[in-house]
Amino acid sequence: MTPPSCRNVLCVRADNMGDVIMSSPAMRALKESFGSRITLLTSPAGSIVVPYLSCVDDVIVAALPWVKSDGMDSGALLALTGEIQSRSFDAAIIFTVYSQSALPAGMLAYMAGIPVRVAYARENPYDLLTHWAPDQEPYAHIMHQVERDLSLVKMLGAHVAEDRLLLEKKLNSDFALTQKLEAQGIGDAFIILHPGVSETKREYPAEYWIAVGKLLADAFGMPLLVTGSGSEKTLAYRIAAGIGEGAVSLAGTLNLGEFIALVGRSVCVVSVNTGTIHIAAAMQTPAVVLYAQTNPQHTPWKSPHALLPFSVPVNLRSKNPVIRHVADRLYTEEIPFPEPQRVFEAVRELLAAADTHLPPAVL
Repeated sequence: MTPPSCRNVLCVRADNMGDVIMSSPAMRALKESFGSRITLLTSPAGSIVVPYLSCVDDVIVAALPWVKSDGMDSGALLALTGEIQSRSFDAAIIFTVYSQSALPAGMLAYMAGIPVRVAYARENPYDLLTHWAPDQEPYAHIMHQVERDLSLVKMLGAHVAEDRLLLEKKLNSDFALTQKLEAQGIGDAFIILHPGVSETKREYPAEYWIAVGKLLADAFGMPLLVTGSGSEKTLAYRIAAGIGEGAVSLAGTLNLGEFIALVGRSVCVVSVNTGTIHIAAAMQTPAVVLYAQTNPQHTPWKSPHALLPFSVPVNLRSKNPVIRHVADRLYTEEIPFPEPQRVFEAVRELLAAADTHLPPAVL
């Protein structure tokens, strides 16, 4: 019989869209193993991907003060506690990266009267957690974020049949995308360039993007679509204009459903390490990732990709001692930005491995 403690579950993943996507196999494990009804407590940025995750039944959106410095005040936090309490959750599963503490969310769940509270913690949580996974990362080992989250729900006996990242494509989004591409004269074969980042430390220089685009345009002869949010329009237009013929900026013109469909149709995605690479992994689209050395847990999961790392500028490196430990252990060598020629070669190698049709001169 399904344990009553897992029927109505609150999952907490209060970070960005890519983090939510990486936690989705663990949420699917709860649903597949126990038939759980999953409510996700997440940030405004994380909530936008929920309509494309079949494992999530409901969402609570909150800017939690231990995640963002401009989060809710104490009154709003107390109101959130009351809302969570009113929903009579049986269990709370708190997903974190190794540099975060789950205890603030554990306190929230404790105050809301959720009887089962599951999380990693480095220190003894005492009564805040009923199921404590001592956090040995990153000192003893480092797991991919997907593995970390799956290991957490395994404590309750949850398993998933398919642990790949999965996103639902919506027919209306696919249709709307087709119309937008046809209006621009864009056919079935194209490459996406996604330069935008949420943090300056992950930036790959615009002049390098332009050089990469020119190499790809000369070699492949297919459209290059420069994507991004509305706030990234200026950057995207600058890169597209710098590349010249064959490059089109779509920044700010697509909603998330259309963007997911676009990534699914793309021959290849070239992106910085942001949520786009996890969308590409979910769509099994080959991706070349310009990977600022921040968190080694967040590489593409079980999908065709090439990782081209570079060092974070010294003045932008985290002061978090856990993150600093990882950097001191794994990122001792100063790595410059990948040269545009290397990025081009990575695209060519990925597409050759995927048996994608390439012009003879490119092989």
